[in-house]
Amino acid sequence: MTSARPILLVEDNPDDERLTIRALRRGNIANEILVARNGEEALNLIFGLEALPSVVLLDLKLPKVDGLEVLRQIRASDKTRFLPIVVLTSSSEDCDIVESYSLGANSYVRKPVGIDQFTEAVRQLGLYWILLNEPLPGGL
Repeated sequence: MTSARPILLVEDNPDDERLTIRALRRGNIANEILVARNGEEALNLIFGLEALPSVVLLDLKLPKVDGLEVLRQIRASDKTRFLPIVVLTSSSEDCDIVESYSLGANSYVRKPVGIDQFTEAVRQLGLYWILLNEPLPGGL
């Protein structure tokens, strides 16, 4: 059964935003997709929503507040500490990977360079987190 809760995409690159949304739709993910284009907007959305998103796809290199700080603040709150967060970034730096997992990321996916590989990676992420993953009872 699909979740009716939205997906939050935190992405400042318009091309990656379009590709991600297209890939999710090609994977038949019908959930609403909310987009935040910087870390500050993401935090305002997350903490302002009545019902949390089913998953957050979080870029690390963001304006205003970077992705690691977004992750840190999400995990620091009782309301959001179990919110599934997938870091979806172009960074392959070991320090970013280690820090993301240390701060509680559920997954770290480096954006593939090719459009087809990127589309397939995002499609599979959507299928897993929306259709296969069993969320916490009570919607967090």
